[in-house]
Amino acid sequence: MFCSNATIYGANVKTELSTYPFINMYHCSLCSYVCKESRNLKRHLLTHTGEKPFKCSFCNYACTENGKLQKHLLVHTGEKPYKCTLCMYACTESGKLKRHLMTHSGEKPFKCSLCNYACTENGKLQRHLLVHTGEKPFKCSLCNYACIESGKLKRHVFTHTGEKPFKCSFCNYACTENGKLKKHLLTHSGEKPYECSLCSYSCTASERLKRHLLTHSGEKPFLCFM
Repeated sequence: MFCSNATIYGANVKTELSTYPFINMYHCSLCSYVCKESRNLKRHLLTHTGEKPFKCSFCNYACTENGKLQKHLLVHTGEKPYKCTLCMYACTESGKLKRHLMTHSGEKPFKCSLCNYACTENGKLQRHLLVHTGEKPFKCSLCNYACIESGKLKRHVFTHTGEKPFKCSFCNYACTENGKLKKHLLTHSGEKPYECSLCSYSCTASERLKRHLLTHSGEKPFLCFM
């Protein structure tokens, strides 16, 4: 049993908790959130009030925790304090470094109980599970389009607005995805990062390299059934 009389200062909570000597938890009166420390309850209540007291002095970013603000400031300084000891990778968050290290170890701790799928992040596993349920929670308000990722929905909405936020600084090219812009920039740099291990062929896209490799294997995966 929890008392629901909680305030942002935690004073009422402490008073009420003394009535229940066997309960040592702080309970939000606006939702089911429960925590062990009053400071955590204070931070949580900001999600209800919408208040974001920690503000960036360089841009409009604001948040509810000082730790998040400190991480954000790294965007402005360019500092990447978390470095991989096995390659040149560096990042701004310890969690990202942990996930990166799995690319070296091959570990995939998040496993699907319905198939052999495994991955390095719980979020990716949750998205994968939608493949089995058939659920598409992200729906377009302008047409019948629905998908399993918020990012895909954002890109889809650009087809309605005509917006192309990713712009090339060397020419008039613009597109709806950062990945497409990166590929386009290779046409300016002349770089061809995808190289064939069997000959001197190189290209700017992994799909092209896959097609090229078929010329070595002799495989013809596309069959005509007419």
